[in-house]
Amino acid sequence: MLELFDLLFTYPITNILVAFYQLLSLVNAPYALALSIVLLTAIIKLLLWPFVSTQIKTASQMQKITPHMSALKEKHKGDKAKLNEEMMKLYKEHGVNPAAGCLPLLIQMPIIISLYNVLNSTVSVTSIAGINKINSILYFDFLHLNHIWDATLFSLKLGASPQSLLNSSPVVILVPVITGVLQFVLSKMMMPEVPVKSDKGDFQSAFQAQSLFIFPVMIGFYSFILPIGLSLYWNTFSLFGILQQYLLVGPGGAKPWLDKVKKTK
Repeated sequence: MLELFDLLFTYPITNILVAFYQLLSLVNAPYALALSIVLLTAIIKLLLWPFVSTQIKTASQMQKITPHMSALKEKHKGDKAKLNEEMMKLYKEHGVNPAAGCLPLLIQMPIIISLYNVLNSTVSVTSIAGINKINSILYFDFLHLNHIWDATLFSLKLGASPQSLLNSSPVVILVPVITGVLQFVLSKMMMPEVPVKSDKGDFQSAFQAQSLFIFPVMIGFYSFILPIGLSLYWNTFSLFGILQQYLLVGPGGAKPWLDKVKKTK
């Protein structure tokens, strides 16, 4: 099963990464590997754009009907069959398909996991043996690497973690900070513009409110202890996510922030 996964996802993604690197090296682009990671992530994000769009639109529709769902739950809390019947009517009335957001997520996961694995294994290559291992899965001879690539960005090693570089380069702390902030902005945008009032026992609402802070902090922490190359990939994903969220459904929960910025100008 693992070999099939590599054949379908890991090997193609590795070949595309190396192809970008060779192309950028050919034109003497600085930080060729770092730029290749950004380009690869951008291409994959564009390929996943239609699936993510479906997921975002479904989530937005579900947020809009949340007050109606809460009212139905209160009205039919003693009759589960009636509640399910009324919920189906509500979905149909508003043209919402709750399952529509699941399939896009399932399609994205293997690709995202493969991209993570590829970057995790390539940014830390510092020997000819490692380069030869990459060469062994490349489809064409002209893609083969004949030297150890420069895995740095602004003198920071892509294969090193901010944690390991903190003593020698304190500025590296900006990597997890930026990663956490971008994730926080995206998480805020994914929330409804007007918070839905619900009972204190509403687990979903409580979880959403807590995850707004917990998830960005968690991502920031992981970007502190994991290779910088992975943060580069994650931040590219976050920036595309912010752009896509804004184009499809607007700033969402971040609208009050945007309004304040406009007022100060």
